[in-house]
Amino acid sequence: MSNSIPPQEDIFVEKNQVDFKLLAAKMLRNWYWFLLSIVVFMSVSYIYLRYTTPIFRTTAKILIKSDQNQSSGEDAMAKALNSQFSTSSNVEGEVEIFKTRHLMEQVVRNTKAYIGYFHKGKILTVDLYKHSPILLTLLDSPDSIKPVSLEVNFSGSKVRLHNERYDKLVNFYEPFIVPGLGRVQIEKQSDQFDKKDTYIVNVVTIKSTVSYLLSKLEVSIPIKQVDMIYLSFTDPVSDFSENVLNKLIKAYTDGNLLDKNQIADSTISFIDNRLLYVGKELGNVEGNVQTFKQRNKLADLTAQSSLLVNSTADYLEQRAKAETQLSIIGSVEKYLEDSGTNQRLVPSGGLLDDPNFADLVARYNGIVLEKEKRSIGQTEDNPYMQNLNNQIALARADMLSSLKGMKRALTISLEKIDARSNMLAGKVNEVPVVERGFLDLSRQQQIKQELYVFLLQKREETAISKTSNTSNCKIIEPPASVGPISPIRTNILGYGFLVGLLIPFASIFVADRLNNKINSKEQVTNNTQVSIIGEIGKSANILDTIVVDQGSRTPISEQFRALRTNLAFFLNENEKTILLTSSMSGEGKSFIAINLATVLAISGKKVVIMEMDLRKPNLSNKLRMKNDFGFTNYIVSPDVAPADIIKPSGTHENLFIINSGNIPPNPTEIILNKRMDVLIKYLDENFDNIIIDAPPIGMVTDAQLLSKYSDLTLYVVRQGFTFKEQLEIPQEIYVNKKMHNIAILMNDVKSEGRYGYGYGYGYGLEQDDKKGFFARIFKK
Repeated sequence: MSNSIPPQEDIFVEKNQVDFKLLAAKMLRNWYWFLLSIVVFMSVSYIYLRYTTPIFRTTAKILIKSDQNQSSGEDAMAKALNSQFSTSSNVEGEVEIFKTRHLMEQVVRNTKAYIGYFHKGKILTVDLYKHSPILLTLLDSPDSIKPVSLEVNFSGSKVRLHNERYDKLVNFYEPFIVPGLGRVQIEKQSDQFDKKDTYIVNVVTIKSTVSYLLSKLEVSIPIKQVDMIYLSFTDPVSDFSENVLNKLIKAYTDGNLLDKNQIADSTISFIDNRLLYVGKELGNVEGNVQTFKQRNKLADLTAQSSLLVNSTADYLEQRAKAETQLSIIGSVEKYLEDSGTNQRLVPSGGLLDDPNFADLVARYNGIVLEKEKRSIGQTEDNPYMQNLNNQIALARADMLSSLKGMKRALTISLEKIDARSNMLAGKVNEVPVVERGFLDLSRQQQIKQELYVFLLQKREETAISKTSNTSNCKIIEPPASVGPISPIRTNILGYGFLVGLLIPFASIFVADRLNNKINSKEQVTNNTQVSIIGEIGKSANILDTIVVDQGSRTPISEQFRALRTNLAFFLNENEKTILLTSSMSGEGKSFIAINLATVLAISGKKVVIMEMDLRKPNLSNKLRMKNDFGFTNYIVSPDVAPADIIKPSGTHENLFIINSGNIPPNPTEIILNKRMDVLIKYLDENFDNIIIDAPPIGMVTDAQLLSKYSDLTLYVVRQGFTFKEQLEIPQEIYVNKKMHNIAILMNDVKSEGRYGYGYGYGYGLEQDDKKGFFARIFKK
């Protein structure tokens, strides 16, 4: 029976696809590697968690209150710029202030974060922070220190400090010098420590500490529409994180209050300067009055003088207020003119009785403070900074214009007061010259006194308003630690479990993909159209040449019986010659030939094996027969008859063998000899089956020459030995019909998790079930 070529189709579509069923079977067979890998990596995860310092996150939320003194001009500008510099921009400016090195440096100095204390363990070094039994105090300025690390041990009542270049034994509270630190002393904070323990004191520069803390600080705006700032700080010590954020918020609040108090301080300074000047003038006037009275020996003025003084009191009071306002206007105007382009704060506008001017001053000061804040994170070329400069210039111009207007109004008012005073001048002329002189001095004294009292009142009002200043920062959530955020126990253990699964899976998968040998029946069917006639398993004893006998019930003997049965589907009734070949040597042709012939002989058939691998005969060695006379002797000696070279195999009465004989120099010409036809005809007449053990077809053409005598060619493929690329040879033979009726026989097939070797046998078969558990594992 010959094979028929099926319709043309691309049988290699799935050639490079992964056989997940076979891969799953390999995974199950190697389950112990998965278990071992999971145990190892879970142990590694546990050790990592045990000896890794956890990281905590400390968070705080603060609300930035809007400035009530924010000018309407600034709001108008923000609206004109589509709210790009509105409240959210103000909050963004505060965010930049929180990130400044100046603010963090205050925190470092206040907390002395540049000095760290640690307990040295066998594996881990633990940060002690507030729980250190000792305290290192720098007696010199910390600005000049250099990085120094010292190990601290206790020796009796003394302390030993040492590193690679320094070693000193000192008493507690005893000043001593450490290179790089200057004068220091060790103080005892607690008696709860083991004198055998080792402690470490790390001192670094303030600059590097500031950079380190800033790298761990995160400042953000969680909601753009709300003036709220979110602070976050990560560190292995949660108490340290909370302390840093608390000090940072305090430093920001103090700085904010300092900005607000600058206006009040500027106003008070201005008033103090004016008080000195006005007080000096008042003292001079009062001295003149006293001198005038002493020189003229005046004890009391006449009734007329009293009447004139009383009648002009209202005019004097009005003139005094007007002159006081003019004096303040002149001082403020001079202050603004002297400042020029310098953008400095202006004293409070409450010194003048004009609410509009007070609003102008508040607006100007608010813009100046806003520019100082924004200058931290923005340059002068920024459009917003340029707009602030323009607003400051416009506000200064508005104040100067307002002062000029008030000055004109007060000048007109003084002119009116003077006009009314002139009406009384005639009456004053009637007063004696002495009383008139006294009247002039009294008027000057009253004016200066009114100005002095006014300045004192304004100074007190400014001082009181300064005490009511509050920061625009309100703590919504105080600093609190959450975590640990790293490492997360469940994640690390999960990663360990996944890696434990992945490593053996990847190893098996990669090994499977890189393996270029035939490992399964499916790989054969995916690479060739040639039919598979059967599968032969691995022999329990690799030293056994014949594994089949009359009463054998082993799996491999049953597989040879199954092969004998399958031959009926490939051979017609009168077909009897079977050729065995392969891709290369070592694939088990001779083993298959001997045992196939044996199983046929057991069934009652007369069988002969032809050892036709003339280049490397192996069949005689397996049967332990001398190979000094055989096929080659028959070909070269016409006197030798076919019956002369047929020998009993010695294994079964129905099994015979034709040895190859001496190795010829020209095997191909020997096979092509006409006497070969005579021999085959004789064997066909005298034997039920003829088994031809041919050389590998992948190496020489002898098998193709012998195929003309065969009814069935069995192409032997050995699992784990034959290369996948070598399956192209039987596929080419099949497609091009180079050999008659070819079929593939798989040899040395390993179990894929089934009971037996691919045919479902199991009843009454001899198995190795009595072997131990670990023996079965490592056999795999």
